[in-house]
Amino acid sequence: MDEVDRIVAAWRRERPDLDLGPLEVLSRVTRLARHLDRARSAAFARHELVTWEFDVLAALRRAGSPYQLSAGQLVGQTMVTSGTMTNRIDRLAARGLVRRLPDPADGRGVMVRLEDRGRLLADAALADLLQIESGVLVVLDQNEHKQLSMLLRDLLTTFDRPESDPRLGPIR
Repeated sequence: MDEVDRIVAAWRRERPDLDLGPLEVLSRVTRLARHLDRARSAAFARHELVTWEFDVLAALRRAGSPYQLSAGQLVGQTMVTSGTMTNRIDRLAARGLVRRLPDPADGRGVMVRLEDRGRLLADAALADLLQIESGVLVVLDQNEHKQLSMLLRDLLTTFDRPESDPRLGPIR
């Protein structure tokens, strides 16, 4: 038994009238997310990064050479507001990890380019992250890994639909 089993058993005793199936799955997802957040934070801290810094650097790194995106594209990929992204770009630029450039397609816009130092940092942090995450998944065989990945994708795509309400989940 794990902690979720104990929680669900207590609820079944107190509220036998309710279907606790969603709690059995999603409480585990929530608890796992907390553990993964801690592990990710530790991996990034070894490189003097916090999670949001890695998220921005990684988005730029994934863009491929010349490793740049518009501020709006970064907002879309990192799921933060434009004001938050402006602050993040400021802080990363102050550390010499990114550089702002004028957007040639939009005179008012800004392109954000990953500096060499930021690229090296993102690459090293990613390698550590993957080592940690591989260790987490070692309890699954290759088929279980693939099946879990597909099931989680199915759940997540319901939130990516335009008709989804991010506070309540997918609208049916």
